[in-house]
Amino acid sequence: MDKFSYLNTSDLVALDQLYKEYLKNPDSVDVSWKQFFEGYEFARKDYDSEKEAEFYPNEFKVINLINAYRQRGHLFTKTNPVRTRRQYTPTLEYENFGLKSEDLNKSFKAGNEIGLENATLQEIIDKLQKTYCQSIGVEFKYMRKPEIVNWLQEKMEGPFNTPNFDKNFKINILTEISQGVLFEKFIHKKFPGQKRFSLEGAEALIPALHAITETGTELGIKEFVIGMAHRGRLNILANILKKPLEDIFHEFEGSEYTDEYLMGDVKYHLGFTSDSKTRNA
Repeated sequence: MDKFSYLNTSDLVALDQLYKEYLKNPDSVDVSWKQFFEGYEFARKDYDSEKEAEFYPNEFKVINLINAYRQRGHLFTKTNPVRTRRQYTPTLEYENFGLKSEDLNKSFKAGNEIGLENATLQEIIDKLQKTYCQSIGVEFKYMRKPEIVNWLQEKMEGPFNTPNFDKNFKINILTEISQGVLFEKFIHKKFPGQKRFSLEGAEALIPALHAITETGTELGIKEFVIGMAHRGRLNILANILKKPLEDIFHEFEGSEYTDEYLMGDVKYHLGFTSDSKTRNA
């Protein structure tokens, strides 16, 4: 039932006359009708754009800018050191979100969204650029679980997506990358023409997997099972699972294996199981 149906039973002429009296003198009508006509007037009110701008739009424009960096920042990263990557439109320039140059030095409470309290628009943009548009690109907003999305945002936006590693940790990363690079160079030189599905260009996978296993063991994980594609598999076997290099090279040279152990796989892509001791164990 229409909650305003009671008005249909009213005398429309009398109601119109009552409204005219209200317009002349709001206190001349009963208080209930006065409140009714006040609501009617409020509903009819057409606030112009200038008054709307005074209330809230700029804050929401900044929030839209922040969300755009989270959703599309990976398209504007500096991941190609040789040349600038292709251009995508629209860009993340603040003008595309209805903001102006005079807004750059204004403070916005929307900065709280990324951990900056009452930050200027310029400070907000600087943080978004450092977090989402440097040498690391992250595409994650497509995920359907809000708790995962929020966790990633907090982890990235807190340290500007730039972890502060100590000197020893950086040395370990360099050592592990160097081991991966040297392994690929040796295989390429020693076994020319052999299919090896090199890890070249993705050597960072070695320290990344080391970091995963180190952190995982600290959290109580006892066993890791790695489902591996062909690309980079030999490097993972050698530098993560510590499969003896002589075994890997022996397989390259064409060692005989019975069919029951091969299971249709390439001879130098056989799996491996090992027990490893982490640095913090």
